[in-house]
Amino acid sequence: MISALIGVLIIIVVGAICFWAIDRFANDRRLAQLLKLLVVLICLGAILQRILPLAGVYY
Repeated sequence: MISALIGVLIIIVVGAICFWAIDRFANDRRLAQLLKLLVVLICLGAILQRILPLAGVYY
């Protein structure tokens, strides 16, 4: 349980760093929005991959 929580926190921190980098270095606003959406989807997928086995859902 603690391992999953630490994993989720690491994913959130990496996602926040990616958001900062996109804000800092992306010149085009539409590109920045698409990259942020991609980061959110990847982070949500990674979080679900860590949380679902704890809930008993295996795929």
